[in-house]
Amino acid sequence: QVQLVESGGDLVQPGGSLKLSCKASGITSSRFYAWAWYRQAPGNQRELVARVTPAGSIDYADSVKGRFTISRDNAKNTVYLQMNSLKPEDTAVYYCNLNNVVWGQGTQVTVSS
Repeated sequence: QVQLVESGGDLVQPGGSLKLSCKASGITSSRFYAWAWYRQAPGNQRELVARVTPAGSIDYADSVKGRFTISRDNAKNTVYLQMNSLKPEDTAVYYCNLNNVVWGQGTQVTVSS
């Protein structure tokens, strides 16, 4: 059974940075699959933040372009989300997703002074 475990969520001041990690277990290699990060703020629908395909193509939500960077380490079956210049509106639970099938449990990111 494939499981995803996120880490790295925290309370950070506006303008600060965080790096989220998501590691897959129960899988031989994640290199054949797409990874994605989603987020969900209270009262809002879950939205796509960033996605990276097996070939390395990357898409970002307009709201995070230029501030967030998604990357993958196939050897570690891990995906990362580097978040810079954080804003209060980035506050949400962040979820990783593997192959549009498997979800992590979520990690809370709070941007507040």
